Amino acid sequence: MPVSMVGRAGELAELDRAWSAVVSPRRPAPSVAVLTGAAGVGKSLLVAAAVDAFTPRPALILSGAARVHGPAPYDWLAAVLTGRDTSRLGLPPDALAWLAQQPTAPRERYAPGTLLRLAVRTVQLLVGAGPAVLVVDDLHALDPASVNLVGELATVANLPALLVVASRPPADAVAPELTRRALARLTGVRGAVRQHLGPLRPAEVAEILTQVYAGSLPSGRLVASVWRCTGGNPYALTELLAAHAGEGPDALLRRLPGPRQPTAPVGRVAEADPVDAPLDVELTAREIEVLGCLVAGMSNKQVAKALGISVRTVTVHVSNLLRKTGSASRTEVALWAVRQRLSVAAPVDG
Repeated sequence: MPVSMVGRAGELAELDRAWSAVVSPRRPAPSVAVLTGAAGVGKSLLVAAAVDAFTPRPALILSGAARVHGPAPYDWLAAVLTGRDTSRLGLPPDALAWLAQQPTAPRERYAPGTLLRLAVRTVQLLVGAGPAVLVVDDLHALDPASVNLVGELATVANLPALLVVASRPPADAVAPELTRRALARLTGVRGAVRQHLGPLRPAEVAEILTQVYAGSLPSGRLVASVWRCTGGNPYALTELLAAHAGEGPDALLRRLPGPRQPTAPVGRVAEADPVDAPLDVELTAREIEVLGCLVAGMSNKQVAKALGISVRTVTVHVSNLLRKTGSASRTEVALWAVRQRLSVAAPVDG
């Protein structure tokens, strides 16, 4: 049950204008749109909604993100090339196989600069006459080669494409300084769109609740409780509403915690509500790290990669979190963390 684009009308209109610049024949270089924000604020949802509404429809959409397996160069391009016929591009087959991270690819024999030029040329040939949309999800999690490629694509002449880049702040990135430089380069492009998404305001939460409950105006107490529980984070709001789907606004209000006293220290929670965890929960430092990953919506495999531990170990930690917090699912334990206002954050590699 995705949260609607309440509160994002201005951002959608701005992305639509950026697309209009691409379909105009006067644009000599790609249009660039950069969306930043914390985990769960709806960057990917916003991009998907904007692209779906573009008129005329993009002739091509190339979308890629960081892969979950071990780190490898050009993850974004490898995701784009997956399942595509590249035999007609006229580029060296061994280079294409390497860029696509095919298991049978030969060992690298190209200099980094040459590979970057080949990667740029590959995207150019895929886009062709366009118009196209290039979607880069989670720039902060990409490998350095992909980050460099994205920066190059922003300034390629005669590339009829809108380059849409979504990222968490550089402080949350795998390579913070590289991500900071890349974002500065992207936003420095002439006419670039720069959007930073924050949490929803109480009035916007009220509008979403009105939609969910079929036009029934929610009480101010319910709006305040939901906003306080989720912090206005669209992902947390979606999870909360999904976990209590079909219950009705009064039942939801009864399950939500009331106003709280100052937050307990990280890893130790007092004054828990009946619908939350047992009183006086003790979490280890590693469990708090895993909890932060669950709040960010990571799978066990993604958690294992982020923390440098095995998937089996992650499973044990998740089981312990479920037991200690009295939760029945990963969603419930993530919501529990949001309700308790624990200072948890998904760690990053490197």
